[in-house]
Amino acid sequence: MAFTKKHIIYLILVIGIAFFISAYKLPYYIYKPGGADALNPIVEVEDGYQSEGDMHLVTVRGGQATPVQYLWAQVMPNQEVLPLQEVRPEGVSEDEYFHAQLQMMESSQEASTVVAYEAADEDITIEYNGVYVVSVVEEMPADDILKTGDRITGIDGNTIDESNDLIEYVENKQPGDTITVQVVRDEDQLEKEITLERFPDMDNKVGIGIQLVTDRSVEVDPEVDFSSGSIGGPSAGLMFSLEIYDQLTEEDLTKGYQIAGTGEVDYQGNVRRIGGVDKKVIAADREGCDIFFAANDNGADDSNYEVALKAAEEMDTDMKIVPVDTFDDALNYLQNLEPA
Repeated sequence: MAFTKKHIIYLILVIGIAFFISAYKLPYYIYKPGGADALNPIVEVEDGYQSEGDMHLVTVRGGQATPVQYLWAQVMPNQEVLPLQEVRPEGVSEDEYFHAQLQMMESSQEASTVVAYEAADEDITIEYNGVYVVSVVEEMPADDILKTGDRITGIDGNTIDESNDLIEYVENKQPGDTITVQVVRDEDQLEKEITLERFPDMDNKVGIGIQLVTDRSVEVDPEVDFSSGSIGGPSAGLMFSLEIYDQLTEEDLTKGYQIAGTGEVDYQGNVRRIGGVDKKVIAADREGCDIFFAANDNGADDSNYEVALKAAEEMDTDMKIVPVDTFDDALNYLQNLEPA
């Protein structure tokens, strides 16, 4: 059959529509259950001990929706659709968001290392080098003044060692106050002036509009290596710390069980809530895990533990959901557990 001009136009339209529904990015983000990978290949302590069971890193899969993915998520269970601005602040590109997630993963690995080595009473040295700017929020005071990758070493001549130093200093200021920030950018020493504002979306706290992480140098003996690839975010902290401790100590902390969990861990060993815990429970159950740790938020009604427990009950899984507020809570639970 000979192609007419009308046929060619129809073909172009069909190709265009197919491309649109499969590739065009909508202003929505989709979350769904990811995987529950054993941590042994990801975390390796030099000459570390082996265990019968495994600790598992649980993930949520996410991405900006195409029209097809958006419609599919409306009918599929366990998929959540959120407006893009709730996930990625306006003015932050996809590459910047991904970079920020990797920075948070790196910070999480560092915090989990500190917690585990201190708990195992192993050699560890920490030096503070300032605060890294992970991202700058558009149309906030720091916009066009600070850049992603800047290292803040001081404010108004006061040394800034870690994130809390900066946050506490700024929170004690008033809207309209101007601060002078000492910054290292591409090895250049700079001073930048920033006028502070209140942020209605953050309980009217005074701020400059940046996401930041502490730049620490952590040296440990024996050495530990991570190979988490493109996985981002801070939520693996608790499981990293348990895996490192398990490899550092002769006792088999797993007792032969498959152990999963999620929660950001800070340098003091506190376990903080994260997003997508219900989807992580699904991922862990699919992998056949026996135990799942979730942040208890000191007993809050909407804690990660309560959400995880509800998800487990709806799935009718035999996996045990365990509430924890600290690394020590999880450690004590496993140490007192009967072997499988």
